[in-house]
Amino acid sequence: MMTSFKDRLPATLLTERLTLVTPSLDHVPQMARLANNKHIHAVLSRLPHPYEEKDGRLFVTEIARGDAEHAWSILEGHRYLGTIGLHLLPDQLPELGYWLGEPYWGQGFATEAARAVVAAARAAGAVALRSRALLTNTASRHVLRKAGFVEIGESVDASGTLTGQAVMLMRLDFER
Repeated sequence: MMTSFKDRLPATLLTERLTLVTPSLDHVPQMARLANNKHIHAVLSRLPHPYEEKDGRLFVTEIARGDAEHAWSILEGHRYLGTIGLHLLPDQLPELGYWLGEPYWGQGFATEAARAVVAAARAAGAVALRSRALLTNTASRHVLRKAGFVEIGESVDASGTLTGQAVMLMRLDFER
């Protein structure tokens, strides 16, 4: 029996500064404090606002490692910085998504975490990944480019909290 792509993804990833781990209920208080931020909500398609601890508990218990998601909490030591993951929908490439708490922006954490997830996806057998960012979110587009993604075209988000907003579609193809 072949294992699925999702089953081949590691539970934990280590980088120079970060540990990416399965989201746990221990992360929820920091998650809720950081995610309850209008600047983060404004650029994410699947994050409720206001974001409360009950939202974090739902994410940890139902979504983070559910059928359509493989998420990691981004930790520096024991400090929760944000979340990164792959959205896994049938008949679509895995989609990389992430968010970091605003105090941790501009310090290379997102790029470091994204590169780790890209490497794990490649090792698990992905042929390519997709991602997207608001056209106005130049910082996120820059992170994705540094992780190996290329911009492939503009679109308009069709669902979630960004419905109707212009996004840049991005893709990373792995050499085989």
